[in-house]
Amino acid sequence: MAPGRYPDRVRADRVTPGSQTSLREANRARIVSAVQQRGSLTQIELAGVTGLSPATVSNIVKELTSAGVLHTAHSTRNGRRALKVTLARNLGLVAGVHFGTRSLRVAVADASMRVLADQHMPLAPDHRADTGLRRAALLVGEMLSAVDAAPDELLGVGVGVPAPVDVRTGRISTVGMLRGWDGVDVPQILEDHLGAPVHVDNEANLGALAEARHGAGVGHDAVAYLRVSHGIGGGIVLGDRVVHGRSGVAGEIGHVTIDENGPICRCGNRGCLETFAGAGVLLGMLSSSRGPLTLRDVIDRARDGDAGCRRVLFDAGQHLGVATASLCNIVDPEIVVVGGQLAEAGEILLGPMRTVVEQRTVPAAAGPVQVVAAALGATAEVRGALVVALDSARVGGALGVVSA
Repeated sequence: MAPGRYPDRVRADRVTPGSQTSLREANRARIVSAVQQRGSLTQIELAGVTGLSPATVSNIVKELTSAGVLHTAHSTRNGRRALKVTLARNLGLVAGVHFGTRSLRVAVADASMRVLADQHMPLAPDHRADTGLRRAALLVGEMLSAVDAAPDELLGVGVGVPAPVDVRTGRISTVGMLRGWDGVDVPQILEDHLGAPVHVDNEANLGALAEARHGAGVGHDAVAYLRVSHGIGGGIVLGDRVVHGRSGVAGEIGHVTIDENGPICRCGNRGCLETFAGAGVLLGMLSSSRGPLTLRDVIDRARDGDAGCRRVLFDAGQHLGVATASLCNIVDPEIVVVGGQLAEAGEILLGPMRTVVEQRTVPAAAGPVQVVAAALGATAEVRGALVVALDSARVGGALGVVSA
């Protein structure tokens, strides 16, 4: 887990190394991290996972339970009584679901936005909506059980999908952008399965909201977010609110035209950013010289000095910069946050992108807009889904005032 991803967790990197205090804090962090990742473990299982002695685990669990960080309950495992350990929760739980182009991530959090369980699995590129939604509902149910929560403790569910969404209905607002999902009533299907309110938005909008609230955009009033992976999406947050526009298409930077005579895009237009910097295009450029690669392969090889892979990422950064500069000249954000798998290339991608943005935006006395990597990494979109679910529960009166 990247530092800063879950700010409410005990952190071992905030103490001075080498002292008895630092060792204890490191052990506390190890135990909390193990429980967070697995949802529920007995003290004996915790000892095995962390490598700590049962006595050390017992003492730290008692301490963290008294502090309100952990919750313990007696259970029976293999016919023997055991003390099951979970993260503490209060006032109810929310779930976040992120359907990526090729993956599904589901998380459950309490009302303080502390993530109690998080699971990630691959999806077929052309998965059916009903299959994906059924799988997501089953995962949410399993994760609630794993943290000893009853179904009626679920206050709401946020869902992110890789296409524009009319947030008033929860339906995808464009035709043909996400095959098999046109006309699907996502909120109704999940509400029937889970019995809790469901709120759907575009994945990049949710990533933007999470980064603005809890990530690299904290402290900024105007945040632009780019999700650069197998597809390219964007979201805009102004004054703590996501900008959706007339039909949920606001921020769709992947379909900004950067060459009016360019290739035909999946949206039907020519020369969209996705046709120059989407993962499929980048991998296609390298296939003849390097054979079949994944996006992870390209990033790793570029970091290791592969000139061809570095060139492809450099060019992608420049193309992203052209589209981002147009966005900046219209919206004038304080910061541009870049997430998605391609952002893991770091300065190989962000350097040329930053240069082009500076060259093509209107000069400002405050200097060029910041272009930075996302702080929440691969969890930004599901964290945004949790934020939407929690916000809706508060507005709906299901929650009182809770410090997030």
